[in-house]
Amino acid sequence: MFSTLPFGYMFLSVMGIGTFLSLSSIHWLGIWAGLEINLIGFLPLLVYQKSMLESESAVKYFIIQALGSSMLIFGSLSSFGVSFTWDVFNNGEGLEMFGLLMMLSGLCVKLGLFPFHYWLPSVMAGLPWSTCLLLATWQKLAPLFLMVCLLDIGNCYLLVCFLCVVSAGSSLIGGLGGMNQTQVRALLAYSSIGHLGWMVFAMLHSEWTMKLYLSIYILISLCMFFSLWKSDLSTMKDIDSLKTGKITQVNIMLLLLSLGGLPPLLGFVSKWSVILVSTGNPWLSVLFILILGSLMSLFYYLTLFFSVCVSGMKMETYNKMSQSSEVVLTFIIVLNIFGGVFLLSNNLIYLM
Repeated sequence: MFSTLPFGYMFLSVMGIGTFLSLSSIHWLGIWAGLEINLIGFLPLLVYQKSMLESESAVKYFIIQALGSSMLIFGSLSSFGVSFTWDVFNNGEGLEMFGLLMMLSGLCVKLGLFPFHYWLPSVMAGLPWSTCLLLATWQKLAPLFLMVCLLDIGNCYLLVCFLCVVSAGSSLIGGLGGMNQTQVRALLAYSSIGHLGWMVFAMLHSEWTMKLYLSIYILISLCMFFSLWKSDLSTMKDIDSLKTGKITQVNIMLLLLSLGGLPPLLGFVSKWSVILVSTGNPWLSVLFILILGSLMSLFYYLTLFFSVCVSGMKMETYNKMSQSSEVVLTFIIVLNIFGGVFLLSNNLIYLM
């Protein structure tokens, strides 16, 4: 996808270096520098086709990420004013609550979590599938794991309440925002917001569960964006003129249901694991809101699902794909179905 962009792989390498620098640094200045290097590597990828929509999305993304970085460095400066050290795990008085909340807010801005979620659908709606995939997957890694680090440092009741509100609001926004969407990219952006709410809630109970949810979400997103890229699908009304094969249509249908969390598909395993680890804790009301938002998300997933079904009934001819693409799509279908069945059966045996 990036082969048409000069020095595209160099920019991807800069993105990766920035992310790994943030995750491996033990100083807040190093974390901030890594996030900025990641931003410098990602911005040229946003504008490589030089269209108006991509330029607008790139400017929006740059302003929002600069705001998040400013909040992060301001919160770390507040922490430095208390402990006189840039170390993440310091032996002094620790992080004061204002600095901690400011850094968490900066990470929420970078991720697009509630109540800082407004930029993500408009940015993703103007991007090609390749950069949409990077924005929905790779760009979440460093802020999410830094949020886990902050949770380990200042594990207090106010912080847990703040993250519960963020997770519940993100799930509701992800469900309500996608109902009136006609663009598939914006719909997947609202889906990303809803899944981020589940990841933040899983983070409060088990870091392993959050990593499992993130891994499954990245895997399903890779399969979904690859299928949509092969079908060149952009808006809901384009589904009626979808000229791809049956394998691609079945693949898109199953991936939509998997994103919605229907059993026994792979996307249900991540939600079920979060429910299992959180039922014994006092935040059942937040879990109910998460499930409600997931049900609303499932509504527009099914809407898109039935549109694909109708277009498949109307289709008489379709463009032939290469044999390698058909093999990849068939593997995605098998992985989505049997991966969920395998993980569910293992968990059931473990519980018994």
